[in-house]
Amino acid sequence: MRAALPGKPQASLQALCTASWQGNRYVVYVTGKALTILGGTDNLIQTIYHNDCDALDAVSVDERTGKIATASGNKIYVYDASCSGRNWMLQHIINVACERNTICTLSWGSSGQLLVGSRRLQLFQTVNEEKLIWTCELSSPAKLAFFSFDSTLIATTSRFDRLVKTWRQLSSGSDDVRFDCSYLIHPSTVTSIKWRKGNYGEEHGENVLYTTCADNKIRVWAIVDPHGLQMLQLLAEVDMIESIQPRNIKGSSRTDVRYAFMIDRRDFESAFAAYSHEAALDCKSDLQNHLQDVAARRPDVWVVVDREGHMSAWGCEFHGDKTRSTVEVFNVAHVDDFLVFNHPPQFGDGQNIQMSAFSNKDNADLVLLLHDFGGSIEWLQGHIQDVFAPTCVRERLKIKGVWTGHDSMVTKLVRSNTGKALMSRTESYECAVWRQGRGETVTKLSQCSLMSMSNYIHRMWLLDEGNFVAILEQQSLSIWDSRRPVASQIAKCSYYDPGKPLCLIEIPLENAKPGMKYLATVTSDSQGIVWEAHLPQDERTTMASSGPGTNDYLRRLCSFDLEHGKDLKYIIPVDPAGSPITVTKFLDLFAKDLAIAYSHSGVFRSYAVKLDAALPSVEWLTTAEVTTHIKNPALASGSSNRKIAVTDAERLGLTIWDLRGGQLEYEMHPGPGELVQDLDWSSTPNDQSILAVGFPHRVLILAQLRYDYLDHGPAWVSIREISTLDFTPHPIGDSTWLAGGGLVVGIGNQLISYDTSVAASEVFMAELSIPVHQHSMIDMWQLVTLLNGPLPVFHPQYLAQFILSGKFECVQKILASLNSSLAYFTAGDSMDKFLGISADYFFTEHGDMSLACKQSAPDESSLNGSTVAISEGVVVELNERLAQVSVPYLTSQNQIHLANIVECVALAEKHRRSMDQNAMRFYVFFRQHILLKARRSARSQGVTWREIAWAQHSNSQDILVDLVAKNYQSRILWNHAKETGMFMWLIDIDTLRIQFETMARNEYTKKDEKNPIDCSIFYMALRKKNILLGLWRAAAWHPEQASTQRFLSNNFNEPRWKTAALKNAYALLGKRRFEYAASFFLLADSLQDAVNVCANQLHDLQLAIAIARVYDGDQSKILHSLLRKKVLPLAALRGDRWLATWAFWMLGRQDLAEKALILPLSAILEESEDVTLQAKSFLNIDPALIILYKQLREVRSQKRQGASLIKAHMEWEFIRQTARLYDRMGCDLLALELVRNWKFPTLPVRPEKSSDERLDSRSSFKHRRSSILDETRSSTSTEPLPGAMRKPSPPVAFEEPNADSLLDSFGL
Repeated sequence: MRAALPGKPQASLQALCTASWQGNRYVVYVTGKALTILGGTDNLIQTIYHNDCDALDAVSVDERTGKIATASGNKIYVYDASCSGRNWMLQHIINVACERNTICTLSWGSSGQLLVGSRRLQLFQTVNEEKLIWTCELSSPAKLAFFSFDSTLIATTSRFDRLVKTWRQLSSGSDDVRFDCSYLIHPSTVTSIKWRKGNYGEEHGENVLYTTCADNKIRVWAIVDPHGLQMLQLLAEVDMIESIQPRNIKGSSRTDVRYAFMIDRRDFESAFAAYSHEAALDCKSDLQNHLQDVAARRPDVWVVVDREGHMSAWGCEFHGDKTRSTVEVFNVAHVDDFLVFNHPPQFGDGQNIQMSAFSNKDNADLVLLLHDFGGSIEWLQGHIQDVFAPTCVRERLKIKGVWTGHDSMVTKLVRSNTGKALMSRTESYECAVWRQGRGETVTKLSQCSLMSMSNYIHRMWLLDEGNFVAILEQQSLSIWDSRRPVASQIAKCSYYDPGKPLCLIEIPLENAKPGMKYLATVTSDSQGIVWEAHLPQDERTTMASSGPGTNDYLRRLCSFDLEHGKDLKYIIPVDPAGSPITVTKFLDLFAKDLAIAYSHSGVFRSYAVKLDAALPSVEWLTTAEVTTHIKNPALASGSSNRKIAVTDAERLGLTIWDLRGGQLEYEMHPGPGELVQDLDWSSTPNDQSILAVGFPHRVLILAQLRYDYLDHGPAWVSIREISTLDFTPHPIGDSTWLAGGGLVVGIGNQLISYDTSVAASEVFMAELSIPVHQHSMIDMWQLVTLLNGPLPVFHPQYLAQFILSGKFECVQKILASLNSSLAYFTAGDSMDKFLGISADYFFTEHGDMSLACKQSAPDESSLNGSTVAISEGVVVELNERLAQVSVPYLTSQNQIHLANIVECVALAEKHRRSMDQNAMRFYVFFRQHILLKARRSARSQGVTWREIAWAQHSNSQDILVDLVAKNYQSRILWNHAKETGMFMWLIDIDTLRIQFETMARNEYTKKDEKNPIDCSIFYMALRKKNILLGLWRAAAWHPEQASTQRFLSNNFNEPRWKTAALKNAYALLGKRRFEYAASFFLLADSLQDAVNVCANQLHDLQLAIAIARVYDGDQSKILHSLLRKKVLPLAALRGDRWLATWAFWMLGRQDLAEKALILPLSAILEESEDVTLQAKSFLNIDPALIILYKQLREVRSQKRQGASLIKAHMEWEFIRQTARLYDRMGCDLLALELVRNWKFPTLPVRPEKSSDERLDSRSSFKHRRSSILDETRSSTSTEPLPGAMRKPSPPVAFEEPNADSLLDSFGL
């Protein structure tokens, strides 16, 4: 739902027009340069802007064709309606020859004729092309000119004219149009003229004219003698003064001001017909009988009202036909509580008001539009029974909406801290203060105050919920009192600073006096100023002030210099996102942020501020800092939840960052031509962030999601898109949030506010398993809560984290409980997120898996008994139920993941007795990867470096090799080995070479025609040239067999043949046969070149590492160089801590491997200049890192390898960060379990040593210090290797076995 403030209506007699076309009621009015078409109070159909002209003056709608004509200056714009009535397109632009370039009035006739009134009357034909068919000079400019219903008569009048000129059409041909005229004389100035409307399709209709005059009389004119000289004769009068005779008011209080409006007979009949349908037929009331008698006479009803609430309604009943008419005027109703003017005018004097009435087609309501020339249109609506009831009715007409706003383009919207007040600014420096109504919906806004500025406004700030406004200009700060309709300046303080003011921020102060506010600005040269504002609490005090230049309410308090300001680009106030500013006693990292500064190089800093008004002084504390590497960010916005949204210099890309962790959460590139031009933050009551991203013609609302480390899913999602192209092509000026979640969008001179309802079709409701119907609505805050709340314990992400944490017993208990719950589950039932398991169970340490697997495992699990291994029967049952039942809180993709986890856990359970925890972690996620790969039928990227790290630190690698091989029918090829990372995590070099040779044999035999080229690189890495030579002997079919066999028969220990092998390698590089070229480099004993080809040309880092390990062992200098120059920089570029810790472990730097898990890689490695945003991604800070860190720390402690390498405060900060990650993932239990059960290492108390021992200790420390000076260059470590590592074997000397004895292995 949306509410519209379509703009300030023009103060002209024909600025507003209503019409009924194709059964729908349309209200059209002009505001500034815009033509606004509405179908109801909040139903904005279309807005058409005319940027090539001045303000529009008049508008007219043709009820026959739906055409709309509007005028500005001497131009007329004609719009033709589409068949749906939802879009009007420009048909003609008519340039009218008129003096003073002013068109005052427009009127549609039959057959597409358009009457234009200015200094002359002009008649245009607009059917196919515009054509002037008649014109006539006037003695004075026309004020009003209207066609009669049948278009045979025209009535015109001028300003301050007491004559109405009537024109009768003598000929209707397009080439010869002639009129004669006569005059209707009035005793005073004519104020309005109105023709009676007939029913379209009728053959004849009465041409009846109503006029109102300054003498407060309504006159009725009609044709009495069609052949007489006088076209219309006066038939009746209604004296508006005498028609209202108050009975309960003193004569001294009486007023002669009257207002009148007419209810057309068609509208009266329509409303009464609906009323009759609503009422019971057998119990008609006296009022219904009376209204039935009135409706039977088919009168036009004139309603006369005054400002005291008196109303008198008169019916005009006509008799006769088109040629002769008589009229009978009778009283319809007289009431004393018709409170149309029950509130003072908001703007203007409230005297110049134009009224228009019609019926609501959907019910028995009558609608009254009040056009106040002060700048508003009110929509009042009431039931026909309440309008004409003779008894007292509390509210006969209710205000359904007010249309007002600006008449120039809105450029900026600023809200108060709570979002209950709003300020808009236009391109002409007109400012308006708006406030949300109490007890109303979030979309309702009421205009409170207006102010006009003459100079450029740098910044604005709303004080005291919009009662006061602070305006920051180039060299001054002013305070405005906006409690009255027209705001007044109460204080102004000038300052001098050569820099450009970058911000205006309110600084809260503890125990501040009532009305005391403190404002600060920071300029582009990092200089800041603080002002103290004393806001008057009594409005009378403001009115008695000495004038706008007084400084009684504003003074300069102090100045300050902001640090880190040399590269400062902008400083912006933190968007409170709906939460009020809070004051903290201490200035520390827990204080609320007030401002965010960012530099040209893309460094963002958040600041908390503490003010001491007594000294006076102000302190700024940097609470967080993140380097985004975004050069010259064009736009940025920060929230109180420490989230920042940043665009690049071209505004073509958007990123969202978490300031607490310094990590990237979201990246978006909308597409060419779509510039991000606005960023606004909001949050739910649970502090879940929502971001509105403004584009030229749409607003995209993004909501945060749970972190998804299972699918590496995004952390933000689009939940709603608001497109303004539905009703206007004008670009959006600005947008901002309101309290309660409403969003206000400024488009042109209009303000459109949207509520929190989101259509089910706008978001992936089916995927979310949210129980809403397809066309129903859901609250945006409720939706965001569903997307971010705590997960059920049976969610696959929860189960995956339980597995990584080593809680296999918890996983089995959860799966058994889920199976029991689904046994009797039907659609629509609720399900406990904990499955009946006590929360304390998850905090209890159940022991590791090795202890659990000593127990015997029965076939079934019991919910009430102790949790044991789930049987195959339970697994089959559970997977069948998951395939049939839609589980609450899970999407369809989640259920697929859950079924995979069930299968993987059951398969891993068979091997629990032979695998350690790390092997179990690897195998579960490896099997899950295999299952997902089979279901998605997509090319897999293989297991991640996280799984490789688990397998690397496993003592069950032999078992893992067998299990992995079984998944590929014991025929592992290189792509399988790469997919599993086998040659990355195998530690024993002998096992590595055995598996490598097995893979080489499989590569050779994978095709029916066995090609030795397929396995050349692998046998060359194994230094087994003779086996490859034997394979070439058997490849008689190959065209290269003879030359290759002859070449391989040489002794490559000789330099000449090494050179020949190198030449062949380079020749193969030129032919882009890279893998074959690498094998010839190995033949020439050039391992470095072979590794370079694999890493650079083949882009296969795993192949390069595997070849280096197999060829030269783990202590190979070339391998270590590869790790330092390729792997570690790649880890830094990606921000991949798992890859970094693996590489450090391979280098023998267990200390750095441990640090890489817990510290940012920038603190260990040199950050690349070409760092990517991927390196900052939240996915790189995996909560499972702390599990491996704890293992390595415990191994170091058990082996007494020195004190902890990580300081306690660093470890504590990483625990806090991991707990926040668990919370953001929806795994609150794991976050609580982490901070509850974590144990920090205790330093042992060492006995006092002798002087000799202390000397030895110092010398030992000196030796240890010298050994760690260059952490990344050392290829060996003086520290013993952990248990998971075995001492590597020395490099194997090159031996050439007899090829004939090995051919049997290949079936040759």
